[in-house]
Amino acid sequence: MQWTSIRHSLHLLSTLSIPKLLNAVKVLYSFYLSRILGRPVMKGLPFAISVEPTTACNLGCPECISGLRAFTRQTGSIQTSFFKKFVDSVHESLIYLNFYFQGEPYLHKNLFEMIRYAAAKGIYTSTSTNAHFLDDERARKTVESGLSRLIISIDGADQETYSQYRVGGDLSKVTSGTVNLIRWKKALRSHTPFVVFQFLVVRPNEHQVDKVRQIAASLGVDEVWVKTAQVIDYANDPNRLIPIKQEYSRYKKDKMGQVLPVNAMPNYCWKMWHSQVITWNGIVVPCCFDKDADHPMGNLNEQSLLQIWESKNYNEFRQELLKSRKNIDICSNCSEGIKVWQ
Repeated sequence: MQWTSIRHSLHLLSTLSIPKLLNAVKVLYSFYLSRILGRPVMKGLPFAISVEPTTACNLGCPECISGLRAFTRQTGSIQTSFFKKFVDSVHESLIYLNFYFQGEPYLHKNLFEMIRYAAAKGIYTSTSTNAHFLDDERARKTVESGLSRLIISIDGADQETYSQYRVGGDLSKVTSGTVNLIRWKKALRSHTPFVVFQFLVVRPNEHQVDKVRQIAASLGVDEVWVKTAQVIDYANDPNRLIPIKQEYSRYKKDKMGQVLPVNAMPNYCWKMWHSQVITWNGIVVPCCFDKDADHPMGNLNEQSLLQIWESKNYNEFRQELLKSRKNIDICSNCSEGIKVWQ
C-alpha cells in the first residue's frame, strides 16, 4: 500500500510543469489575500476542475439528485468535441481534471476517448464510479486510457447493507469490477489508475467500516477513503442517514437537541479560489454542491473560462461567501473547502 501511494505521488509530480506551479502559487496568494482583505482578489486560473460526462445514472441513491431523477436543469451528456476544445484552452494551467459531477461517468460512450485526450495533455485525471460497468472490456480500456485515479463507491460489506443506500445496486458487480480492473493493471504492467474504495458512512453501514477495509485489502485496492455524508435535511434526517458514531458524522446535537453541523463554518472556502465545476452543457457552477446548477457563473459556449472566472457574477458570489456563508444555500450545509486551511 505504501509503495503504491509513493508511485501515485510520483505520477502526480510527473504531470506538473513550471507554468502550472506558478499559476497555483498565484491562486494560493489570491486566496489568503482575499481572506485578509475581506474581498475577493483573483490572480491565476482554477487548477482543479470537474466536468460532468453525463447526468444519467443506473442507481437511485436517496441523497442524490441524479439517483432521485429530480433535476430541474437540463439533463444530457457532454459533447466530445466541446470537451476537447475546453481541454485545449486550459491544459497549460490545469493540474487536476475530475470526470464526475452528477450521474455515472461510465454511461458516457466516449469516456475513455476523453480521458486519453486529457492524459495526453499532461493532466492528472480522475473519475468516480459505482463500478457496475467495469466488465472485462471496460476494465481494460480504463487502464489503457491513462486514467490517474479511479474512485469506486462501496457503501457496504454485504448486499443487504450496501443496497440500503445504493438503491438498485449489486455489490457483487462492484467487487467483480474491481477484480477485473486490478487484473488488467497487472496484465498491462500499469501503475495507474490508483484504485480507491470510497466508503460513504451513513447509519445503516457505519458498523462495516473495518469490514470494507478488509475487502479492499483482499482485492488489492490501493487505498480506502472513509467519507462523511452530507444530509440535505439534516435537522429532520427523514431517511435516518446520520451516523450514531460522532467520528463518522458531519452533524451533532446541541444541548437543546437541535442538530447542527460539527464544523464552525467560517466565512471562506478554498474551492472558490482554486476549482470549479462544469456541467455537461457548459454551464460553470461554483462547486459540486450546486447539483442543480442554481448558481450559474457563466456558460463556456458563450464566454471563455477566464472571462467567467474573473466575472462580476463570480466575484459577487465570493464576496457573499466572505461576508456570510450561511446566506448561501449550498454553502450553509457544506464543510468542504475549510478543513485544510483553518
